[in-house]
Amino acid sequence: MKLSSLLSDGMVLQRKAKIRIGGGTDPGRPVRVSFQGRSFEAVADASGRWSVTLDGLQEGGPFEMVIAADEERVIRDVLVGDVWVLGGQSNMELPVRRTLDRLADEVRGADYPFIRQFNVPQIYNFHGPRDEVQGGRWIAATGDGVLDFSAVGFFFARRIHERLGVPVGLVMAAVGGTPVESWMREETLRRIGGYDEELDRLKNDAWVADVQARDAARNEAWYRTLNERDAGTAQGWHREETDDAGWAVRDIPGSWRASELDGLFGAVWFRREFHLPADLAGKEAKLMLGTIVDADDAYVNGIPVGSTAYRYPPRRYAIPAGVLKTGRNVIAVRVLATHNTGEFVPDMPYKLVIGGREIDLSGKWRYRIGTRMERLEPQTFFQYRPAGMYNGMIAPIRHVAMTGVLWYQGESNAGRPAGYRRLFREMVRDWRETWGIGEFPFLFVQLANFDPGDPDPASWAPIREEQRLSLDVPNSAMAVAIDCGEYNDLHPQDKKTVGERLALCARRLAYGEDIVASGPLFKGMERRAGSIRVAFDHVGSGLVARGGGELGGFEVCGADGRFVPARATIDGDGVIVSSPDVPEPVHVRYAWRNHPADANLYNREGLPASPFSSAYE
Repeated sequence: MKLSSLLSDGMVLQRKAKIRIGGGTDPGRPVRVSFQGRSFEAVADASGRWSVTLDGLQEGGPFEMVIAADEERVIRDVLVGDVWVLGGQSNMELPVRRTLDRLADEVRGADYPFIRQFNVPQIYNFHGPRDEVQGGRWIAATGDGVLDFSAVGFFFARRIHERLGVPVGLVMAAVGGTPVESWMREETLRRIGGYDEELDRLKNDAWVADVQARDAARNEAWYRTLNERDAGTAQGWHREETDDAGWAVRDIPGSWRASELDGLFGAVWFRREFHLPADLAGKEAKLMLGTIVDADDAYVNGIPVGSTAYRYPPRRYAIPAGVLKTGRNVIAVRVLATHNTGEFVPDMPYKLVIGGREIDLSGKWRYRIGTRMERLEPQTFFQYRPAGMYNGMIAPIRHVAMTGVLWYQGESNAGRPAGYRRLFREMVRDWRETWGIGEFPFLFVQLANFDPGDPDPASWAPIREEQRLSLDVPNSAMAVAIDCGEYNDLHPQDKKTVGERLALCARRLAYGEDIVASGPLFKGMERRAGSIRVAFDHVGSGLVARGGGELGGFEVCGADGRFVPARATIDGDGVIVSSPDVPEPVHVRYAWRNHPADANLYNREGLPASPFSSAYE
């Protein structure tokens, strides 16, 4: 008997819904599914496929399900509650373990056996929708298991579970770096236009295999040459006894720009001494090295303690007991710049944590170039290509009865925001037609504050506006995250606030609670003599300037279209905006920056206003 991996121990089934249970067996064989004291029967068709529909399920659990055909399968620890699908890219995928610098106390001792997550295997397909999920398992939010949950998903589920008292299941179908097009149906993309050539080429398995083989060969050759040439590897610069006299000195953290390392690709070694008192020697410790561009290998007293192959994960390396000693200790870090300018990213923790104490590691480090290389051409990520993730990860879960979808995506479309709202609308339509259960709630996150280092300080503003304008999708809601980000980290750790704001949206949209679930949203504007009055929806019990003082983040422009900072004052459910430099303002905008640190308009319920521009078309 063949069953989807979703039909396995620990699964969560949607309450108050018709549940399809199906699989494969011998053609013509009778099948019986027993659950909650009832039996449901079917006969396998000529291809061996069968299905039954369960309804009227009692919420709670745990229960057992027995499926009898050519063999008998017992699925244990089954819960009945609410199921939510998690979609998007890395900020939805980001696990709880990547948020522990900020949220460790929130998850310490977590024991939520009635919150479960299933990770859909990350498989793309360009030939058409896959039928079933193969691989993956359900995990519970207990003990260390919670560390593997989507952080956004966990904090959302915790709030919903605590509020409603029902089990919550999360089915995660999110993949880092994916644009919205990868989650859409091929037919939809062809109707929109502009994708035919790529969609046709992706069906050529030989071409895909050739690209992958050439990528693999190029990477293998680059790293092999790097390691052969690297003087630091050959001479053992990671060892404690290495003589680093004569090495150059530079401050860490910081970028390699405007230094002798600017434009260097290859390997650079960094070394730093620190001293320990006798009472800390031999103890376990944690080495925190912020984040590093692009990759690194870290050593303490010659012992490897950690390695990270790409730029984004925080470097948090465990130093085993017995490595550290009284007096002088040496950290060595081999940094690989493969295709970006090297950097120890500023304003992140660079320290050693041991025995309840911290040793600051920022400041002067010695460094030496191991070898210079040509830039490594980035590899091709086929999971980013149109329709592939829809076919490989969404189509196979189409029979999962659910309450709704949580979506956190947009970073990979930020460089080409025009038309994102149409793509998003079409994707939502695709998913709703795929499930065939009506206009289920679709809750999404507006991109958080972040400075990607672009010359344009507002390069991410248009994608946020496209997301705000996507609220015309029926039965949708948006969680604003403009105050949840970190200017220097694409993957900010405050996923608790994001998850809980999505939970507010769910409580209002999916569960019918009469609550304030959104911050102020631009409603319209009225031009007045020398000023503009902006009206807002979702003002709750009133507008406020968070932290007191004056409102920030507002700008106005005249007929010339040149925006300048403006003075803004709250006026009932609106804001009056003006500037002495623009006597006849034509348009107004708010928080129109990648990282709008001065944006402080909220409602009294503590929810931030969304960025907007009246001039955006």
